[in-house]
Amino acid sequence: MAEEQDELTVVDHLTELRRRLFLVAFVFVAVLVGAFFVVDPIYHYLTINALSGVEIELNAFSFWDGVGVYMKIAMLVAFGITLPVTLFQVWAFVSPGLKPKEQKATLKYIPFAFIFFLIGVAFGYFVVFPLAMTFTGSLNKQLGLIETYGMADYFKFLTNIVLPISLLFELPIVILFLTQLRILNPKLLKKMRRVAYFALVVVSVMITPADFFSAFLVLIPLILLYELSVILSTRVHKKQLAADEERKKQYEQ
Repeated sequence: MAEEQDELTVVDHLTELRRRLFLVAFVFVAVLVGAFFVVDPIYHYLTINALSGVEIELNAFSFWDGVGVYMKIAMLVAFGITLPVTLFQVWAFVSPGLKPKEQKATLKYIPFAFIFFLIGVAFGYFVVFPLAMTFTGSLNKQLGLIETYGMADYFKFLTNIVLPISLLFELPIVILFLTQLRILNPKLLKKMRRVAYFALVVVSVMITPADFFSAFLVLIPLILLYELSVILSTRVHKKQLAADEERKKQYEQ
């Protein structure tokens, strides 16, 4: 009987997960359709250097380059707008296993996760991407190369820089969420600091062009975000220990 109940619980969880995934997919498709109406102004904005104001002349080397870039921009817009809905559905799926206070605390992370994502997008586009374009452009000139950019390659280069950085800016929110679930704690985070720093160095080198300054410019905010995560995790963990101690005293009485 207990085994049947466990199986039923697993089936219920899978059904609930499928329902929430379907809802996220539905919202994503709906937003994607609306995003097609804003692709054109976004495309023209992204093809102008944000710092110098110099228009970049792009070329299509394939019949499908225009369609591919059009779809990529629309999907990125839909991804960004759908992100809060996705985070809420994740919270709603795991919240039944949380205590009421933990449910309220973790729900507050959703708007901050979206804000940190936007900050990451802005940092990647307005700071790192112009530096990457300047570095690659100066190197091409030193080699005597004629710069003829394909639109597909340009947007691939742009997204490969901006999107990973924007996701990395979610680090404090993820660590706070895992701390709230008691999967992580500040002691473990401090113990993992050297490994985390090494991983951040590798990531910063991978998502930036091959010059020290750009990688260092990305690494500094990532380290600060990690240290901020440790501080916030410590505060949450102290509250958890205090609540556990209070419950223990009440139980002993």
